[in-house]
Amino acid sequence: MITNKRIINKIEAALDEIRPYLKTDGGDISLVEITDDYTVKVKLMGACETCHVSMMTLKNGVEVAVKNAVPKVKKVVEVSSNN
Repeated sequence: MITNKRIINKIEAALDEIRPYLKTDGGDISLVEITDDYTVKVKLMGACETCHVSMMTLKNGVEVAVKNAVPKVKKVVEVSSNN
């Protein structure tokens, strides 16, 4: 698991850029983990948990913003509360 504060802060800042759009629709997002292979795990919350376009938002919005902030990131995946 990546614990580098600089990388975490950059990813959190990227999520902060996306967050207002999610909140407009009643949702939110939180960072769960950054794996050693630079997979970013996030938790979609609120309306985003059940939204039928949440995977499109994750790939076209969240993943793009995170990769722009930290180019080493390979992908962004959503984890459920069951994981």
